[in-house]
Amino acid sequence: MRQTARIISTYTADVSGVNSALFELGGMTVMHDASGCNSTYNTHDEPRWYDFDSMVFLSGISEMEAIMGDDDKLIDDIVSAAEQLHPKFIAIAGTPIPMMIGTDFKAIASVVERRTGIPAFGFHTNGMHTYVQGASVALEAIADRFVTEQRPKTEQLSVNLLGVTPLDFSVNGSAEHLKTALESRGISVVSNWAMGDTLETLQNAASAHVNLVVSRAGIGAAKVLQKRFGIPYVIGRPYGKFTDVLVQSIRIAADSRENACPQIERENADILVIGEGVSAMSLANAISLEPGIRRHARCIAATEFAECCLGSEDRIARDEDDIIPLLEGAKVIIADPLYQPICPKTARFIGLGHEGFSGRIYRSEIPDMTESLDWLTAKI
Repeated sequence: MRQTARIISTYTADVSGVNSALFELGGMTVMHDASGCNSTYNTHDEPRWYDFDSMVFLSGISEMEAIMGDDDKLIDDIVSAAEQLHPKFIAIAGTPIPMMIGTDFKAIASVVERRTGIPAFGFHTNGMHTYVQGASVALEAIADRFVTEQRPKTEQLSVNLLGVTPLDFSVNGSAEHLKTALESRGISVVSNWAMGDTLETLQNAASAHVNLVVSRAGIGAAKVLQKRFGIPYVIGRPYGKFTDVLVQSIRIAADSRENACPQIERENADILVIGEGVSAMSLANAISLEPGIRRHARCIAATEFAECCLGSEDRIARDEDDIIPLLEGAKVIIADPLYQPICPKTARFIGLGHEGFSGRIYRSEIPDMTESLDWLTAKI
């Protein structure tokens, strides 16, 4: 049976991806779900919840409302809260129950916007996709609605970082390190989508020369910004020596105006990386460049990803039964510790915690490998 995990965990759902992407931007996010589920979206999936003020709410849909439908109550509650809190925008996201009763979130958002005068978005998330899908549509909506004016390009070569959420970058400093790593190589960062920057900062995105898509969550915004302002994008997450490869690709993209997803030749790979597509692919490239390892790596993208962005040895496999056969022959497997039970005993397993898969369980053990793979080299 597809989309059924007997042994391993599952990735954070798309509705949490919406919340994570918008968390710091000053908007009001409403998850249309049963009472009590807010603890999942926030205290479990959102590490910033305890230290950062954000307007995140749950509709508290009842059994009778699920059976009979009552969009007027949802709309009235949202309008009432917005009139008191004055958010910069309103996002309404769906869950499995609204999906089953056919809730029209775009129509609800239209009514809410008309009554409040505040920009509103309706997202047809349903819990059947991973967080990268939800975060992608959320950031795409922000780009489409709020980045509307052409701005003069910065004098120094610059980028927007697209797809930065703690579900992939945790709260170990790696999100901030992305900026310093690029700046030390002569590339300034206009905006970070979306950790550490405000909505107003994101509105300056058109002044960047290139977009760096550091996770699949950033691809929707990248396409909007390219279509509207002609900004090319480079796909890849800075890891070790692969950071320099990405920097070179950014420089080329700024001149050629063409998109890029740089790859390193990785034939006969015996190291396997499992995880979010951009991160896993980038780490596999970085491992193959590391002089202290001297071996090649391939990856399995276990979340939504585009086949064209992968190397010849890489694969997309989102279901447990599809992943298991791909593990055969690997001598080293690098993945979240919750993958270990399905890995062959003959392979050395290196646990690399992923907040979007195992939540906060291994948060304190997640390393920052933006510029150095020393942590990994010592284990391989």
